[in-house]
Amino acid sequence: MQTKLNITPSKKLLNLPVYIFAELDEWKEAARAKGVDLIDLGIGNPDGPTPAPVVEAAVKSIQDPVNHGYPSFKGKETFRQAIAEWMLRRYNVTIDPKEEIQTLIGAKEGLAHLAMAYTDPGDINIVPDPYYPVHSRGTWISNGDVYHVKLETKNNYLPDLSSIPEEVAQRAKVFFTNYPNNPSAATVTKEYYQELVDYCIKYNILLCTDLAYGEIVYDGYRPPSIFEIPRAKDVAIEFHSFSKTFNMAGWRVGFAVGNKEYIRALYSMKTNVDYGTSTIVQDAAIAALNLPQFHIDKIVQKYQRRRDFMVEGFRKLGWEVSFPKATMYLWLDVPEGYDSKSWCKMILDKTGVVFTPGIAFGKYSDDHFRVSMVQSDERLNEAMDRLEAANIKFVMDR
Repeated sequence: MQTKLNITPSKKLLNLPVYIFAELDEWKEAARAKGVDLIDLGIGNPDGPTPAPVVEAAVKSIQDPVNHGYPSFKGKETFRQAIAEWMLRRYNVTIDPKEEIQTLIGAKEGLAHLAMAYTDPGDINIVPDPYYPVHSRGTWISNGDVYHVKLETKNNYLPDLSSIPEEVAQRAKVFFTNYPNNPSAATVTKEYYQELVDYCIKYNILLCTDLAYGEIVYDGYRPPSIFEIPRAKDVAIEFHSFSKTFNMAGWRVGFAVGNKEYIRALYSMKTNVDYGTSTIVQDAAIAALNLPQFHIDKIVQKYQRRRDFMVEGFRKLGWEVSFPKATMYLWLDVPEGYDSKSWCKMILDKTGVVFTPGIAFGKYSDDHFRVSMVQSDERLNEAMDRLEAANIKFVMDR
């Protein structure tokens, strides 16, 4: 007879909130099993191919046996130099490639490891809500506490620093921000970043900025790097991703830049849990950073065309929605009578169109849902036709 054991995961894992994207996958699997033709506007997975010169660089790299061994922990020197040159070109920011850059297996991994590197049990980290899930979960995995600052339309989805209790500010270790923002598509100004830098200096808080959507921008808007702000390097670390800018979500590559002390702490954490980014992927990433601008412009123009079409489409269905200046997302109100999960499940059941419930992005976000513009123009047109045919309209009395 086999003995039944009771070996349970750690409490920190069991206490993590349900990952809504996993539940969303279950909804989709059930719908597909019934033969539903899904139009998935849920996860923000870029639908275009990686630019050909990047793929060619990877093919060339993989054919060199020297790249088949363990990669550098910190990232190969040529990659770090390419990152420094790109930061200078794009943001006029000078970064030391030897001590102020850490390559990553995607920005998500780096954000989680940063929280683990700086959070002791009982520490508080500040995270605006709505938020990309890892901004909070890295802290929870470290047995730390998260103080969520509610982002509101009246503040342009920027954290109201005066609303943060003094006790929280005094105890906080890390302040996470993400602009352009996922999921709200909100943007930030240098003037606000100056306030945030001053605040973090005052309270001795590490400022962590996530710039994953820095290149997916429209209408002449250019998001700032935090390091364009005076004294930011004293207090900040910034994360970048190749996923959206270069259609490289599956390659898993990103980087962090900032004060060498914060980079060293992230490096120390990573050396204990992984061997760094594949050398082959690093070579591909170097090619991406050196692409002619028209490659990025082509990707951005595709999303802008989709943005214009989807905004007009939802306006016809009754939503008051403006044209976001960045990202591949629309952040829309849930109509009266629903929470975000019941609304998105109803839409899926009636139309086969998949949206992400706002609750996936925080406790204050259950009155919204996110639309990811990651399908072809034809499929987006069909999605809007299905919504209209099902009489999906915006009604709000609250």
